[in-house]
Amino acid sequence: MLKNELELNLSGKKISVNRPEPIVADIEVVPYKKRMDPMDAVDALIDGYSVLIVDYYSSGLTVLNELKKHLEEKYPDQSFRGQREMRTAYRKLSHKLLLHITNNKLAVRKAPEIGWLEKLYPDFTEFLLPFPQVQGLNSSWQWYDKGIFIPVIDRNVHPFYGTYFPTRFEHLKLFDKWLDRYKGEKKSATDIGIGSGILSFQLLKHGFQHICGTDNNPNAIVGLSKSLKESKLDSKIELQFGDLFAQNNAKSDLIVFNAPWLPASNKSEGLDNAIYYEKDLFPRFFEEAKKHTRLNGRVVILFSNLAQITNQKESHPIEKELVEGGRFVKELFLHKKVRSASKNTKRNQNWRHEEMVELWVLKLL
Repeated sequence: MLKNELELNLSGKKISVNRPEPIVADIEVVPYKKRMDPMDAVDALIDGYSVLIVDYYSSGLTVLNELKKHLEEKYPDQSFRGQREMRTAYRKLSHKLLLHITNNKLAVRKAPEIGWLEKLYPDFTEFLLPFPQVQGLNSSWQWYDKGIFIPVIDRNVHPFYGTYFPTRFEHLKLFDKWLDRYKGEKKSATDIGIGSGILSFQLLKHGFQHICGTDNNPNAIVGLSKSLKESKLDSKIELQFGDLFAQNNAKSDLIVFNAPWLPASNKSEGLDNAIYYEKDLFPRFFEEAKKHTRLNGRVVILFSNLAQITNQKESHPIEKELVEGGRFVKELFLHKKVRSASKNTKRNQNWRHEEMVELWVLKLL
């Protein structure tokens, strides 16, 4: 991917993809090799130093393992909130563990080949990146290169780096079930936060003629634009870059929103915006949705009770809108129990037995 392929001109607006920020300045680092005690590297990270892995890729994994063990002892609380605090501390410290990249390759032995290094950094020959960001690039490359099979659309998607895609499908199955029974107009739909395009592909499968997909993540728009052109679906799915409804002024027969499921405790960035919502997100969405819904149209929101079962004081933003908003009424509510956590997961997810994915169908008041 050439440098200009990292950009897209859409409706006269230049959109540039986000990538992990390369570290090009000279910084003081503590070198680490596998024959050293990994706790020495962890202590250096805790003391505020940057640590550079200089021999094997696996040496970095060893240090991260030691860091995780240390933080698990420091944060023993196994509640949802306690684990979230532990992950925040882990993120802060682990991002000071660095790898050297030269000529689009990791400068350590037995390292994975990561195609994103060439595609996202055509303008750099030498720089540093935090080890967890390299891990993210590696995982993302595997998903992009090999694709991820999505059962409800019976096809693979190839999510561009930094683009949200689902790892569980209960909410998508609920949406498919509802679309099977949908009897309304199918001339137009709006997919808020289109991500890797799965809800839009479901809408096409069920006969919708034209879809406007919006997203405030430039990587989603740039990556999906390329994918839609290659599959010749760009005439059916129009992309717009921006918050919520972006520049879309039209009214739709159907508005779908796979909303973030958890309230943000800090300012969200990047992919976190697909998971955590700011306090004003739902009020803004409902105010805009009222203007963009046709008289006999519907608004469908995919959501979860996760916030409520992990924090009993957390209000449900859709229920709150229905009681206080004066804009919409509930036509239908569907919910589905999520499957148990994988036996391979290392996180304590004891709340999963109570978790339900939700599908809300609203119509104008």
